[in-house]
Amino acid sequence: MSEKRVPGKLRQIPPQHITRNPDNPRLIFRQQEMESLLVSIDKHGIQVPLSVYEEGDGYQLIDGERRWRCALKLNLSTVPALVQEKPSPLENLLLMYNIHALREQWDYYTIASKLTRVIELFEEEYGHAPNEIELSEATGLSRGQIRRCRLLLDLPDRFKEMLLKELELPKAQQKLSEDFFIEMERSLKTITKRIPEYESSLDDIRNALVTKFRSGMIPAVTDFRQLSKIATAVDNLGIAQKSTKKTLDRIFDSKDPITIREGYQNTVEFEYDEKKAKRHVESLSDFFDEVLIDDHITELDEEFIRLLRNLHKRLGQLLRRVE
Repeated sequence: MSEKRVPGKLRQIPPQHITRNPDNPRLIFRQQEMESLLVSIDKHGIQVPLSVYEEGDGYQLIDGERRWRCALKLNLSTVPALVQEKPSPLENLLLMYNIHALREQWDYYTIASKLTRVIELFEEEYGHAPNEIELSEATGLSRGQIRRCRLLLDLPDRFKEMLLKELELPKAQQKLSEDFFIEMERSLKTITKRIPEYESSLDDIRNALVTKFRSGMIPAVTDFRQLSKIATAVDNLGIAQKSTKKTLDRIFDSKDPITIREGYQNTVEFEYDEKKAKRHVESLSDFFDEVLIDDHITELDEEFIRLLRNLHKRLGQLLRRVE
């Protein structure tokens, strides 16, 4: 190619002279979003330059694959592009992570797809695997985002394929979202930590939970947090593992009509409510101690006194029933 390349300078480059970056973490290019961008570029042109570096006889993308794809479809003669110095393999990946962290939120599966490669390249360059803090600083991702990505990375391949097909749909049409798999995997990790015997049947459990979610028996992904609470009650509330496992077995049976919410209500909801009430009683008791010690009784609000009288009455009724 004859044009002079000056790193960091804006140039007009034929899109045919640019190739996609094979390390780009972005996997999903939704048709509806691409069509909207195509219409915009056709009408207004490319407003934000692509970012490229010299590679062989042409250029390779760092940022702007959607704009580049649209330019090819529209047969644009040139596209505006900033020519950068060729990055190292690790710099190449981290550039793309940080560019998109600032501009828009990628799908978590997109982020996760190259995270393992980032870790490998980091280890090659620095001689040790990055810890969570180093990985966060390098990629621009929060530590919470990194943990969510790892939950998706640990999914069996069949469920990854299921998620990938779902991600190709417009956001509004996605049923088995990333949030579904993230919440499900979090709850299953909690369950296998408390009751390890479920580890060997995790795939069957996932199948049952997917079936129940598709049918509406699990109406919200946040229901999985109640599933975690059922398992956690074995340690935190002293609930017998045998009775907890009986409820979980029913929830993990796709043919059993019990829902997570019903299982939670039937097993541990009262114990959690009782524990919460105990904390409130202890807090109220501490307040009474302060009032009595400081002799502030005469300063109590009338509405507060009315509520205390009502509470006294209700406590009397409760104590007579339990004594």
